[in-house]
Amino acid sequence: MGQSNGGFTEAGLRRLREVLARYVESGKIPGLVALVGRGGQTHAEAIGTMRHDGGAPMRRDAIFRMASTSKPVTMAAAMVLLDECRLRLDDVVDEWLPELADRKVLVRPDGPLEDTVPARRPITVRDLLTSTFGLGVDLTLMGSPIMDAVLERANYSGGVGPAPEPDEWMRRLGELPLSYQPGERWQYELSHDVLAVLVARVTGQSFETFLRDRVFDPLGMTDTAFHVPAGKIDRLPPSYAPDPQTGEFHVWDEAASGRYSQPPAFQHGGGGLVSTADDYHAYFQMLLNGGTHQGRRILSRPAVELMTTNRLTPEQNAARNDLAKNNVHVSFGQGQQGGWGFGMAVRTYRGDYASIGQFGWDGGTGTTAYADPDKQLTGILLTQVGLSTPDPARLIHDFWTTLYQAIDD
Repeated sequence: MGQSNGGFTEAGLRRLREVLARYVESGKIPGLVALVGRGGQTHAEAIGTMRHDGGAPMRRDAIFRMASTSKPVTMAAAMVLLDECRLRLDDVVDEWLPELADRKVLVRPDGPLEDTVPARRPITVRDLLTSTFGLGVDLTLMGSPIMDAVLERANYSGGVGPAPEPDEWMRRLGELPLSYQPGERWQYELSHDVLAVLVARVTGQSFETFLRDRVFDPLGMTDTAFHVPAGKIDRLPPSYAPDPQTGEFHVWDEAASGRYSQPPAFQHGGGGLVSTADDYHAYFQMLLNGGTHQGRRILSRPAVELMTTNRLTPEQNAARNDLAKNNVHVSFGQGQQGGWGFGMAVRTYRGDYASIGQFGWDGGTGTTAYADPDKQLTGILLTQVGLSTPDPARLIHDFWTTLYQAIDD
């Protein structure tokens, strides 16, 4: 097998670097940071440049827009409240989120917004944790009245416009009917933003303050936040959205004057974080450790097991599987793990090189972070290129394929 480096072969790590460097040398990915861990050791690569037209070299402590890779991390705030019995899985959320009380549900998910029936039951914490509360970004409903309304009023993770203050955001969300009955169907995105508001109202603190006190600071995640302060802005590369037809690089977000240069009005849990590879490694290693970091408990072991085990019913899973398989032309193959826990995908079948039980998620800005309990493996790959073309997704795929081959058993 060759010499080992913390559970990886040296030849395997060399090949991993070669595969990553090939994307940078091709001009498809300006720069990247990869960090992998196994057997108590880590290996990092920083390749390329901060900008697509050259300039400063990529650095290991570069700060990236995590997009939906935020979800597994922000979910920890809710898990702390479950551990402390300040929330319970089947608590009705009306007490803290009155905007979601007395819901109306569409007779047909793609029907008129006025054609509704009363919800069969209230929304619970469990519904929010599993992304089944009745509203979300749903590719099967694109072009329908409810999805047009969601994208216009409630979905800000794509940077369509500045989000309003949390209370105003909740008011707008509360004006919409649900597309499905509570607990009926898995839908993407919005539940994590609702959870951010729920955590803030239960704790009396901002979402970020609670996350920092209970998760970020204990884990040493000093660069994880909802914006980048001026003193660190030089570590934030621009974010690019290449033209889908030509591949030409277009700046989606600059650093010093961009979306993340100032604190946002709404700290949304679905995709608002910025972070580094080392910070995310600390978080996912904590999950692999059953909730502890350097001897300090962050989450209980049962909380981690809840987060990282499939929580969907067979019916909900069937809908999610169909969504992933039938939209590979949109997702470029991402999202086909089978199951969903709390805030992250959980692999329930062997569909590629990864083990059953692998958990984590990807981000639309070209980020990926997963851990594998079977192999005791963590992998973080961060780029500054969004998924408007297949190239970042192909890089992510090749990263994981090559990383699993580098394991020394």
